[in-house]
Amino acid sequence: MLLSHVLAQNAAWLAAHDDYELTPTEENHLRIAAARRTAGEPIAYILGVREFYGRNFKCTPAALIPRPETELLIDLLRDDPRLLGEDREPSILDVGTGTGCIAITLALEIDNARVTACDLSRDALTLARENANALGATNVEFIESDWFSAIDSNRTFDVIVSNPPYIPPNDPHLFKGDLRFEPWLALRDRVDGLESYRELLSGAKARLREGGVLIVEHGYDQGESVPALFREAGFADVEMIHDLAGLPRITRCKKPPLE
Repeated sequence: MLLSHVLAQNAAWLAAHDDYELTPTEENHLRIAAARRTAGEPIAYILGVREFYGRNFKCTPAALIPRPETELLIDLLRDDPRLLGEDREPSILDVGTGTGCIAITLALEIDNARVTACDLSRDALTLARENANALGATNVEFIESDWFSAIDSNRTFDVIVSNPPYIPPNDPHLFKGDLRFEPWLALRDRVDGLESYRELLSGAKARLREGGVLIVEHGYDQGESVPALFREAGFADVEMIHDLAGLPRITRCKKPPLE
């Protein structure tokens, strides 16, 4: 991958040109890239991209690197009958958009979707806008907001989706591997791993239409605690969904109708 990146050639070209001799400049660039990887820097930051749902998203240390397991969120919403149909213009809010991978992919995968994406980080929003422009997602609105603070209180949505920070402050995983290089704002929960979900719940109900869907990603060890929070908050049809590895990964629920 590093060699493909340095030479701007794909794997097929490398296989067909295995006798190619690197120039001194190319060799130097390869050594630098290899040293960065040896030091533990994520490959997505070195290459500057990560594939998500079949599209390349620009990646920088301003935002969390897109993960394959997050694609399950897209699958679930893309196939949700409540969002489909020629006469539907579903409104979707992505809270904590990061690279924009969720918001942009939903905008491109769901016909007529009107997507709003917010993030507290101005640098992350700049990155997300760049990805939206590069991928042709013209129907995404980006807002700088701390949770729902800058979202018009009169606006309501069919779906609120989020992959919030959920790693407890002193979790040892924060000091290992790729996580050492990713922004802690996007990784680390301020309290116990559940505070982000409490923040979401405190504002989501008022901004969801009746029957609207709240769907979040969470840690593999939060398959009981996150659904329990949603039930306590009065949401209906709370469902925990496993990823392809069989791990608890997604909690989905809906806003109940007014009594």
